[in-house]
Amino acid sequence: MNKDKNAANTSKGFLSFTLHAHLPFVVNHGTWPHGLEWLLEAAAETYLPLLRVLTRLETDSVPLHCNLNLSPVLLEQLSHPAFKAELPRYIERKITAAREDEGYFLSTNEQHYAYLARLWQQSFTQALEDFQRLNGDIVAAFRGFEERGQIEILTTGASHGYLPLLGTDESVRAQVRLALDTHERHLGRKPRGIWIPECGYRPAGEWSYPVRRADGSELAPAFNRIGIEQAISEAGIDYFFVDTHMVEGATTVEPNDARRAYQPYFVEGPYTTDPAKKYAATVFPRDPHTGAQVWSGEKGYPGDPNYLDFHKKRWPGGHRYWSVTGWNVPMDNKQPYVPEHAAERVRSHAEHFVGLVLETLQQAGVDGAPPPIVSAPFDAELFGHWWYEGPQWLEAVARLVHQRSGELALCTASQYLDQAPRAGFISLPEGSWGAHGNNDMWLNDKTTWTYSELYAAELAVREFASAKDWQKNEAATRVLRQLCRELLLLESSDWQFNITTEAAQDYASARFRTHADTFAELRGFYDAALAGSLTEPQLQRLSQIETRDSIFANIDPTLWATGAHANRTGKPTVTAKE
Repeated sequence: MNKDKNAANTSKGFLSFTLHAHLPFVVNHGTWPHGLEWLLEAAAETYLPLLRVLTRLETDSVPLHCNLNLSPVLLEQLSHPAFKAELPRYIERKITAAREDEGYFLSTNEQHYAYLARLWQQSFTQALEDFQRLNGDIVAAFRGFEERGQIEILTTGASHGYLPLLGTDESVRAQVRLALDTHERHLGRKPRGIWIPECGYRPAGEWSYPVRRADGSELAPAFNRIGIEQAISEAGIDYFFVDTHMVEGATTVEPNDARRAYQPYFVEGPYTTDPAKKYAATVFPRDPHTGAQVWSGEKGYPGDPNYLDFHKKRWPGGHRYWSVTGWNVPMDNKQPYVPEHAAERVRSHAEHFVGLVLETLQQAGVDGAPPPIVSAPFDAELFGHWWYEGPQWLEAVARLVHQRSGELALCTASQYLDQAPRAGFISLPEGSWGAHGNNDMWLNDKTTWTYSELYAAELAVREFASAKDWQKNEAATRVLRQLCRELLLLESSDWQFNITTEAAQDYASARFRTHADTFAELRGFYDAALAGSLTEPQLQRLSQIETRDSIFANIDPTLWATGAHANRTGKPTVTAKE
């Protein structure tokens, strides 16, 4: 580790990958085509392959030093007994399907396809052996790599709520503080960094609800909100990430000539009026030049004709046997996949990427300034699930960078901050990394109805949590804790995203409706609990809901009380209503 750190100190620039691993809560909410299978696919095709890459690199003393965000709701699911029991069965089904495919291809004398079917058998057999060797604990495996200095694990909003559009400051703060508690419970330490969901940021200032109640009435008058950076800083988190246009559109406070995408900045806002500004959070801008090369299926590496096509599958097993061939080539014209050709493209694309990073850093460097950093954030599931060759490409990049340690070094965000100063203070505008760089992916004509119900639920939870009558009532406390869980599940940005993109519109709409109806049902239980009149059928129903939506076991309703927040020591500050 010391050798790697010293090499980084002498490098002309840095490359920092950030992989954002997240899936909405799908355990106990359907299986296929949408539901638990999303999690099983991601585990077998992304998380286990990434652990395999980390193992090979560590064996060869090659650092990756990436930032890996494991979302709190993903940590909860990877640790869930239902997931641990089902993943081996899922993998065995994939192995069986590949064997059946091989038999069919041999019967039709399609030798190349039979060869690919054997490769699928080998791939999923390896996944099963990996999972068994880890005793089913994927989280512990990632934790081990962090403890040994290969990666830095970050957090995100507890249920990946889209923070700019949440309706109360208490809900924003609860997403952050519960995320930290969950992270520490699973990983044994508090994170220094956070991936704000969808890279969605909103500065402090006057805000009004963008929708009305379901009955058409106004939710509340406009009021002043905290900036997202304040909730982050209060919780003791050092840094987060935003898309390039956010920094390009920022007001540079000091110095006046900054505003480059290759250095981190302190975020200016009302919370940093302290003369020392010692509590300001840091932001890393996303690099625009290297990003599209990795995520774009049309113009980037994943769209190479030689890579495995994601969309064309052979059913019922769902294995893939065809190459991309061309991003706009019809399914019927896809050509057979040739792994050897894909492996050649992995090497050349890794070389191209490293060259592009070096060129970018050379242009960004300024004499007398700290070495620049290319911040490269991506969805983790791109690597392996969407882009089959992605993990191998990531490994190839790490090995190439290691060979050029005098010019370039891989580093985590914390490693960079520990040895380089911030470029200055900037005031960020509102925005995200979604389409159009604003809130449109989450709030539009298709999703307005969800926010009408979400805002009413947020206001109700704040009202309940702020009162003290529940704290001495065991049944009411139990119901309120589940109300908080259902609110968190309502807040998940995944529902609006999938409704907007129509990728899983029916499932996302049904999931939101399920949690909204459950919330309404629990409100009735809460009133009954306060009155001491919960019936036995209601208690049985509550147990069913708790079993179905069993996340965040130690959830604390006071996180949602009016004015609840944390300071840098983590001590809660709550103003409770009598």
